[in-house]
Amino acid sequence: MVDALGLLPAVMVTAASVTDRDAGQTLLVRLRERHWRVTRVWDDGGYTGRLGGFARGVLRVALTVVKRSDDTSGFTVLPKRWLVERTFAWLMH
Repeated sequence: MVDALGLLPAVMVTAASVTDRDAGQTLLVRLRERHWRVTRVWDDGGYTGRLGGFARGVLRVALTVVKRSDDTSGFTVLPKRWLVERTFAWLMH
């Protein structure tokens, strides 16, 4: 998880058998415990489903899924998601 500056407020490493949705729930709980002022989170399509209801109902965090358009082909910069990709580039550099 990265913030708007690309810093890592919460990190979690899981086994490959753990789904993004299940890991996302635990990661959101950790984020909320350490950074209780966070009220909005953007995520990609891998986190759709019951995670939004959990975030909203239990943690009181607004979860917005940033999806790619179906008619888009090739690389497209998506709002908010480029922050994560930039952070990955920094880490791999």
